[in-house]
Amino acid sequence: MGKLKSIIPLLFPILIILFGFITYKVLEFEPNFYTVTINVGLAYILAPKFKIIQKQDGEYEQMKWLFFTKVVNKKM
Repeated sequence: MGKLKSIIPLLFPILIILFGFITYKVLEFEPNFYTVTINVGLAYILAPKFKIIQKQDGEYEQMKWLFFTKVVNKKM
């Protein structure tokens, strides 16, 4: 999770750019408020989420993705 943790802050903007490219170049939509909102919303849904959980061993940082079935825990 160490290598992945350094990429995570860049993942959300990369997803926005990727969805923008698909929307504007491939589907040939005009850029407006609605298409930008859809791009940002999809990127937010597909970006990983981090949560600090309390267990008997101590605090853990939990990472979840939408289609990632395994939850990754890291002891803090």
